[in-house]
Amino acid sequence: METSFLSVLTIVALGLLITVTGGIAYLTLADWRDRRRQDQEKRSVKRTARRK
Repeated sequence: METSFLSVLTIVALGLLITVTGGIAYLTLADWRDRRRQDQEKRSVKRTARRK
């Protein structure tokens, strides 16, 4: 019985580890995309301001 409890606990821990790692990867990717989009917008605004 103790072995099955430890097995379940191990599976739950691995599942949580995978979930947290996936969440961190998603947030990192979203932040990277947002920064890239902001940089592109800044460059676009600078180009537009130079034309005037």
